Amino acid sequence: MTAALKVRNLSASVEGKQILEGLNLEVPLGEIHALMGPNGSGKSTLCHVLTGKSGYEVSGSASLNGDDLLALDVDERARLGLLQSFQYPTEVPGVRLREFLVEAAEERGLSADEGRERIAVEADRFKMEKFLDRSLNDDLSGGEKKRSEIFQMAVLGPKMALLDEIDSGLDIDAVKQVAEAVEEMRSPDLGVLLITHYSRILRYVTPDRIHIMIEGKIVDSGGSELAEELEDGGYDAVRERLGIAKPKAESMQKPADFFTDTPFDV
Repeated sequence: MTAALKVRNLSASVEGKQILEGLNLEVPLGEIHALMGPNGSGKSTLCHVLTGKSGYEVSGSASLNGDDLLALDVDERARLGLLQSFQYPTEVPGVRLREFLVEAAEERGLSADEGRERIAVEADRFKMEKFLDRSLNDDLSGGEKKRSEIFQMAVLGPKMALLDEIDSGLDIDAVKQVAEAVEEMRSPDLGVLLITHYSRILRYVTPDRIHIMIEGKIVDSGGSELAEELEDGGYDAVRERLGIAKPKAESMQKPADFFTDTPFDV
């Protein structure tokens, strides 16, 4: 099966702090993989490095459908087909969702007519028609914002979607709605990496594979049994089973910036 995303021996540090340490990951086209880990394990840093956020010292390799990602600028990675949803989508008053998507679709190489046609088709599929002429993410609930981001991805047709904690801050009904949207994304031409702290969204999404990340590395991969283990015993149970010592003290996180939960969300 063709890999949408292939990461080999990826390491990343910022301001002398090592965050990712020799990480290996492969997500095939047509599959949804869940990446789970405690706070500070490096999940969001992985997203930042893959999408090209500046400020990191990076080694190793990462490719999208065989194309080297790390040599490309942020916009080039997006045009290649790597898109990320955010934990806290930004509100943009005055810019209508429909207008934004027409412009974004043109950046992806679609004509205006093709973009409008895809917007209409995907808006019907994701039940987003009533939001098209409203400002982008303005005055939407948390669940509506996350569903809107998944809808936007469906219009733009990425090869690889990074869903960074899309269940963050949502009540159970909103988690169900977002999970349904994630399942609706399934396509033989798309790989999805669903990043989360908690197993609750996995009650409503059925990932093809689950990866557990601790201290900058993927330490275990498997099926639903890993989510069940986390539900029963938390990450301490995984550490104990794998013989991974618990850190003596948690590192302090930096203040949030405009775009991310923490600027280098470790």
